[in-house]
Amino acid sequence: MKLHSGMAAVVTGGASGLGRASATALAEAGLKVAIFDVNDEDGEAHAQAIGGTFHHVDITSEDSVVAGFESARSANGQERVTVHCAMTSKRGKTIGFDKENGGYRRLSTEDYAFGAEGILTSSYRVASLSALGMANAEPVNDDGERGAIILTASVAAQDGQIGQVIYGSCKAGVNGLVLPMARDLMNLGIRVNSVMPGIFATPLMLGMKDRNPVMWDQLNASVPFPKRLGEPEEFASLIMEIARNSYLNGHQFRLDGAIRMPPK
Repeated sequence: MKLHSGMAAVVTGGASGLGRASATALAEAGLKVAIFDVNDEDGEAHAQAIGGTFHHVDITSEDSVVAGFESARSANGQERVTVHCAMTSKRGKTIGFDKENGGYRRLSTEDYAFGAEGILTSSYRVASLSALGMANAEPVNDDGERGAIILTASVAAQDGQIGQVIYGSCKAGVNGLVLPMARDLMNLGIRVNSVMPGIFATPLMLGMKDRNPVMWDQLNASVPFPKRLGEPEEFASLIMEIARNSYLNGHQFRLDGAIRMPPK
């Protein structure tokens, strides 16, 4: 799909980290980028910096996401690229020892449901609502293509570590959405893919550099090559290739420097 000036895109979680880098790359290619985020200050600032628009959107709320797409389309037109980076979840072992009570406790079903909403359900919500808009738009090329949807999974989808039972299984669910959704949408010319980033230098991870430099060095050394954390711009580079290359469809891409995560 040829990306061109004036084409619209939506990036969830675009105020920071991987989403911020993706929004920047799309804007540099001439697209009108709508940032969906709950961080108003950073979201507004970055949208202004890249010539885009900011929309306060809570991905766990159907009404909020619907309103976000309506607002973004009113401002920029129908998005042809949607990149979903936003998420929310919790950590914890299935069964863990509670030192305070001196016994074992179970990770609650409510905590699991919170993560499932913030990762898996929200991915379906964003993707399906974007696809509905794309389906009613005219094709952009001779292949009949109407748009590309790119979801963010994680290497934890395949290498889930101790304490990642929610995160790992829900990110695996995101990968599980890809092929059946791509097949559901094939006659509409809408592609669906996901990216599984490894350890990336997002603001959350960069905070460790000063707090725990020993662990920071260990994390960098754990990556086979190159021996460093991934840069958000490298994630954004893959996003751009997936958006541009119309033959990439129904696939999950690891982006990890060949890392395979140990149990902990």
